[in-house]
Amino acid sequence: MAQCVQSVQEFIQDSFVPMVAVLCSEDAEKVTRKNNLNFAELVRPFCRLTSEGHIRDPNNMVQPVKNLRISVNNVVTRPTPGSGTLSPAQRRLLSEVVLSCQPPEGGVANVVTAGNYDLNFNDRSLKASAPWYSAWRETLLELSTSKLYTVNFLCPFFCIWQMWFVIESLTAVPHTGLLVVSSSEAVPVEQFLKLSQEQHRIQHSGEYTNPKWFIPNTLKYYVLLHDMSEGDEQRADAVYEDMKQRYGAQGCYLLKVNSRTFSAGADEQIPDPWSQYLHRNNMHTQVRNTAISVFIYLDGHPLQLDAASDSGSLDALDAMTSDPKRGTGGPVAGVVSHGACLTLSDHDRIRQFIQEFTFRGLLPHIEKNIRQLNDQLVSRKGLSRSLFSATKKWFGGGKVPEKSISELKSTSGLLYPPEAPELQIRKMADLCFLVQHYELAYSCYHTAKKDFLSDQAMLYAAGALEMAAVSAFLQTGAPRPYPAHYMDTAIQTYRDVCKNMVLAERCALLSAEILKSQGKYSDAATLLIKMTSEDSDLRSALLLEQAGHCFINMRNPMVRKFAFHMILAGHRFSKAGQKRHALRCYCQAMQVYKGKGWSLAEDHINFTIGRQSFTLRQPENAVSAFRHILTNDSQQTATQQGAFLREYLYVYKVTSPGLPQLPLPCINSSATRVYFGHERRLAEGEKQAATHVSLDQEYDQDLAAMWCHLEEQVVAAANRGVVPVNFQPTQCCLNSQTDNLRFPLAVVEEPIIVEVTFRNPLKVPLVLSDLSLLWKFTAKDFSKAQDVLTGEATGEAITNEKEVLAPTARLKLLPHKTGQLNILGVAYNLATSQQTLDLLVVRGRQDLEIRGPRLNHTKEDKTLVRHGPDRRLDPIITPAMPLMEVFFLQFPTALLCGEIRKAYVEFCNVSSVALCGLRVASTHPDFFTFGGQATTPLTPVSPTSAENCSAYKTLVTHHGGQSSSTAAVKLVSAEDFGQTSGVVEIPVEGGTLRPGESTQLPLWLRGPDQEGVHEINFLFYYESTEKGGKISHRVLRHTVFICASRSLSVRASAYRSSIPLDQSQSQTREEETSGSMLVFIDVENINTSEAGVREFHIVQVSSSSKHWWLHKCINPAKEKDYKLTSRERAKLCFRATRCKPHQDAVEKYSFADLNLGNERIISSTTPCGDFFFRSSAESSSHGRTQGLGAAAGGTTDLASVFKKCNELDLNIIILWKAYVVEDNKQLILEGQLHVALQTIGKEACSPTQKEESSFMSFNCLSICWVLLQEAQEMVLLKFKSELPPPVIQPSIEQLSHLIKTNLTYPETYSHPFVQESLCVVPVTLTLSNCSLAQVDVVIDLRHKTSPPSFNPESLEVHSSFTWLGQTQYKLQLKAQEVLCLALRACFLQTGVYNLNTPRVFAKPANQGVMCETSQQTASPALIIINNA
Repeated sequence: MAQCVQSVQEFIQDSFVPMVAVLCSEDAEKVTRKNNLNFAELVRPFCRLTSEGHIRDPNNMVQPVKNLRISVNNVVTRPTPGSGTLSPAQRRLLSEVVLSCQPPEGGVANVVTAGNYDLNFNDRSLKASAPWYSAWRETLLELSTSKLYTVNFLCPFFCIWQMWFVIESLTAVPHTGLLVVSSSEAVPVEQFLKLSQEQHRIQHSGEYTNPKWFIPNTLKYYVLLHDMSEGDEQRADAVYEDMKQRYGAQGCYLLKVNSRTFSAGADEQIPDPWSQYLHRNNMHTQVRNTAISVFIYLDGHPLQLDAASDSGSLDALDAMTSDPKRGTGGPVAGVVSHGACLTLSDHDRIRQFIQEFTFRGLLPHIEKNIRQLNDQLVSRKGLSRSLFSATKKWFGGGKVPEKSISELKSTSGLLYPPEAPELQIRKMADLCFLVQHYELAYSCYHTAKKDFLSDQAMLYAAGALEMAAVSAFLQTGAPRPYPAHYMDTAIQTYRDVCKNMVLAERCALLSAEILKSQGKYSDAATLLIKMTSEDSDLRSALLLEQAGHCFINMRNPMVRKFAFHMILAGHRFSKAGQKRHALRCYCQAMQVYKGKGWSLAEDHINFTIGRQSFTLRQPENAVSAFRHILTNDSQQTATQQGAFLREYLYVYKVTSPGLPQLPLPCINSSATRVYFGHERRLAEGEKQAATHVSLDQEYDQDLAAMWCHLEEQVVAAANRGVVPVNFQPTQCCLNSQTDNLRFPLAVVEEPIIVEVTFRNPLKVPLVLSDLSLLWKFTAKDFSKAQDVLTGEATGEAITNEKEVLAPTARLKLLPHKTGQLNILGVAYNLATSQQTLDLLVVRGRQDLEIRGPRLNHTKEDKTLVRHGPDRRLDPIITPAMPLMEVFFLQFPTALLCGEIRKAYVEFCNVSSVALCGLRVASTHPDFFTFGGQATTPLTPVSPTSAENCSAYKTLVTHHGGQSSSTAAVKLVSAEDFGQTSGVVEIPVEGGTLRPGESTQLPLWLRGPDQEGVHEINFLFYYESTEKGGKISHRVLRHTVFICASRSLSVRASAYRSSIPLDQSQSQTREEETSGSMLVFIDVENINTSEAGVREFHIVQVSSSSKHWWLHKCINPAKEKDYKLTSRERAKLCFRATRCKPHQDAVEKYSFADLNLGNERIISSTTPCGDFFFRSSAESSSHGRTQGLGAAAGGTTDLASVFKKCNELDLNIIILWKAYVVEDNKQLILEGQLHVALQTIGKEACSPTQKEESSFMSFNCLSICWVLLQEAQEMVLLKFKSELPPPVIQPSIEQLSHLIKTNLTYPETYSHPFVQESLCVVPVTLTLSNCSLAQVDVVIDLRHKTSPPSFNPESLEVHSSFTWLGQTQYKLQLKAQEVLCLALRACFLQTGVYNLNTPRVFAKPANQGVMCETSQQTASPALIIINNA
């Protein structure tokens, strides 16, 4: 807050000081002019007494006078009109003084805590050391031209307009006079006489209305001024002695000056105490381009002579300020030295002179006048001798009732004669006030107030009330409280009755200072705000600013009121032309409004700060202020934002050189994406380009992990199954979610595309044009670094609309050299909407500063906030690499489940480097195949010649008996198809694609087994023929979506066959008896006319296995194939036999083809064989692992050994054709379905029917996995090891299928029972060991003895025959051994007999009797015995 350096008491005392008039002779002026000063200016710095003086009051009580200051001025006789307001010239001068005194730039700011706010203030903003206040105070003292008031002391900011208006009897009139004569005069005494006569003429002749003298008997003090450098000191002493004799020692003084000679003390530094009085306007800054005169003196001052000497005074105020061109035309004293002829001794002499004059002349004179006035008042009113002793009587009785202001008539023009008792009391009060006798002054003011109110002299009454309140406040010990209501009444009287706003303002400001000293800041602020008006913007601005500081200095600071009034003060400062003070007020208020959510207030303040700063040539501050308006989410209307934007662009265009930082539009640096490589080419005709990676695709973390996994697979396949240690997945597009800790690798001559995301925070469109990237390039392995990168971009308009994504700009760099590239930022032209006529365009930049992810590795990283690097904008440019493009021809988007379709792939090398090692990995390796060199059929290699051509390799067969004939079998190795892993080597001719070369390869596709939409991903891998580069390989991604529709449902099961063979096939009896199976296949059309499918035809059933093959079809159809319409079902039965063992080291699969039509499809070639191996790779590896484990385990793991008895490794391939009607044309579709028979007697189905069961299995597996995780966590709590798991014993069901039995006998046998009563029939019992272990077998031929309750009739079939010979056999069969046992059955009569009576028991070898289990027998074996 603006407070004086002095206390309020000192401030008031210095404002009311005795006035001393000076009359100098011409020679005396010449003596002082040597120091560039007149006599009044010479003594002015020494007019404050350093010692204490004393006077006696009318009661003869000693009254101390402390720290007294006197005012010495020249005599001015020019009349000045009295007025209640300042003239325009005076206002201009005051404005210039305020303008010339500005707060220092770069001052140290202090933090002031007010409530919850920490406000930064310059130290001089709250204290009185601000130079503009002191300068304004002294200037106002010089402007005391009115007979009714004078201007006095000023306080910082507020005090610049704090004017003290006192009635003429106080300080605007001289109390005494100084007559100054030089000792160099011929007759100094005569000169004193002339000056005395001149003073008497001015005061008593009536020719001059100014100045007004306090009393007729004015004290004359005679000063003899002696120049030590020129005059005769002895003569001066002699003259002084004569003066003492003539005027008395108390009325004269010899002042010796100019003791310094330039030759003697040239190097001596003498202080200049006059600068603070004369140079106040140049203390810190100057007014604009020229300096205001530093020693302003007005010839209109009441104590200045009309014929002012030219020793140092300037022209009159009116003359100076009426001409605008002469505002700085006076002599510039900033380069003039003062007191150059004075020494420190001279300073002491002047100080001693003032003290002697005051103590011996002025104070005794005032004391004498007080006594005289007191005696006069007592005698005239008939009161006691002492007015002081009658104070109580005056206060006690005869009190005049006060009237309201509205009841008082306007008597402000009432004037008292000089000898009126009321004015005598007022004069006595003024004299007591000057000598600090405030108690007596209060009594006198109070008495005068009553008299004035009785006479309704309201102007005099208001002045008495005002001074009475001040006197009461200044009394030591505070005998009575400060009468604030006196001030309120005085203010109201000045304003409403007297219509004198100047006096009202004076009174209000005085009361405000007193209230502030008492801590009543709220009342002081109220007073100050009331005094604001529209007639003076400068005064109102200072009052509002002071009111704001009152609010912030309250016990509970009202910070928001402070800020509000600072805004009002800044507005009034701006209207008054005080731009710097207006800017300071707005900046201080901004500290309160900033960041509090008051966006409209912030925008207004920032806009005003920006304008003021631009006007004051502070472009940095202007740009910063406008930036805050435009970068925040403003709530302004679009029109207002457009105005802000135009101002901002204009400021930028005028003030910002080079390439400035622009805040618009907002750039989301973290959302910046960088793409390395050429953009994907679109489809060309029938060609469909690989999707690869583009900036149009959204980043997905799961997809990125999937692509990384595929790349690891293909890299491992290319490096002999091992992933290199330095392997890093390829990242073509970098964003905020990718791993950006390492420098990305780019390839020379391949573009780098940077996608920058913009956001427009405004409601008006922004136009960006000529966008380009800013970069820094450092060449590697070159002697000279060359900047060879080029920037490309297009302009685009940005609009901040709801529900619209922020627009982006894609900028391209094309490197031509290898090295290190650093992308720094974006440069662009920013303009307003093109619809406006005054289009403003500014070229600027914004830096791309991306902060990396937060580190969380070490303890310090976890406790501190540290971020790692993000190097997506710092790529390393590597040498040239091959670049491949892939196109697909005739690639379908919809397939039936299991449908086979042939497409074509074209590989193009568009780089200047040859590529090799072409491979592909996929998330669905069973979806496609390129075939192999040995198994690929001779089909057309170009798409144009492939119409109506089957995807399979077929052979035409004969019509006769083809369905009942045996299958065609062919042995094939899985390695011939190259499908041992999920990575496929693409069979490119020569294994290399040279630069610019392209090749087309056929690609067979098979529809997924599950219906629905399937996302299938391909990852193409290739390498450069030139090894050793930073980039070891490159990849190309492709994603397709296939819609699969339902086709056929296949169910199959297998059972052991016990049907005897024909005699013609006896040579294979042993093999087929040990390995014959019946395979039942159920095929259903589950397609509901989807995709226009009319019917399905089952054209062939094939099998593939290393142990079994389909021998023939048992129930062939009457037609040539099986035709199935919607929801029709076909049942087929086949006989399967075990394959002959082969001696090759490589395991081979037996492919058996049973065609049901005129063509036989060779299933062992591409694509049928390829898709079979891809679909059965997982199950085959699982079965092979179990087989090896069983063989290695021997008989120790009985469960796994005997489980093999029921296992069946037989894969069924159903090949079909579908007839589809599309666009009135019939198309034939081909396909194949796979069924894997793993267990005898257990039904298997194609994957199409596994959807529900797979879902349930997935849930079960998920639950088991969770339980397994919990179990692993629980392991940590175990303290001792558990017992080993128990040995799993084979089940009873498994043990009952160890031995398969079969009886061979004639179905009908004739015997002559008449000739021979016993009929003996030979029977062969065939025992087959179905397990892989030795088995002990017990055969019991004895008939069972039926229990007594058993029905005898049930034994009629076999009770009349018996087995001859040995009735019990104990045998041991090796693994899969077949043993034939010859038996004889004896019959006594004809009939039908069941021969299946032998009981067979089996157990694993070396096992106890408890494991012996009865084996399941076949169906009844009936024989008919006839009589011959």
